Amino acid sequence: MDATATVTPFSTLIRTASHEQHTEAETSTFMSDLLGGRLGVDAYTRYTEQLWFVYRALEEGAAALRDDPVAGPFIQPELMRSAELERDLAHLRGADWREGLVPLPATAAYADRVAECARTWPAGYIAHHYTRYLGDLSGGQIIRDKAEKTWGFERKGDGVRFYVFDEITNPAAFKRGYRELLDGVNADDLEKQRIIEECKRAFALNTAVFRELGEVFPLSA
Repeated sequence: MDATATVTPFSTLIRTASHEQHTEAETSTFMSDLLGGRLGVDAYTRYTEQLWFVYRALEEGAAALRDDPVAGPFIQPELMRSAELERDLAHLRGADWREGLVPLPATAAYADRVAECARTWPAGYIAHHYTRYLGDLSGGQIIRDKAEKTWGFERKGDGVRFYVFDEITNPAAFKRGYRELLDGVNADDLEKQRIIEECKRAFALNTAVFRELGEVFPLSA
């Protein structure tokens, strides 16, 4: 047996194993253009729409997992984002924002996978929960700051509420606690490896969404 597997915290294993996929998602052309201020607010709006489909799958799935011995500890109401996304979309698209709203094919595939894990594999659901919410608490704050400066949204106001976690007063402490939950996850080594692989898949699904958004919003040469 690999000795390091018994001493390296699972939160460290999952972070290091998925680093390459995480970097690929972060450095996608679309996200680079968005954060670089080279795209208009319509691109930001379209991105926010895609997030809504993914988080609706995440949070509809969460309801049935609250008492699950594996995923249950991760279901924390202060993380929930759907209401904030809907408020942002009402600001960005107007009161009838749901009309004509359809996911990109990559977004539909991503949301379907999240929903499938929620229904059939709670440990796999954790992989998606981790990649989304811990990313929102970290890199998401960079997106919020850029959006406020680029498109003039009120600081932590409508349009960027998705990135504002009012109920988490100390994000660093919260993330520490979350990593402790990962370290103590109710899963054996084989299942932990499957969670890591699903985490990589989650980043790949996210990258596919960025790729399709990049096709919708290509920068002219």
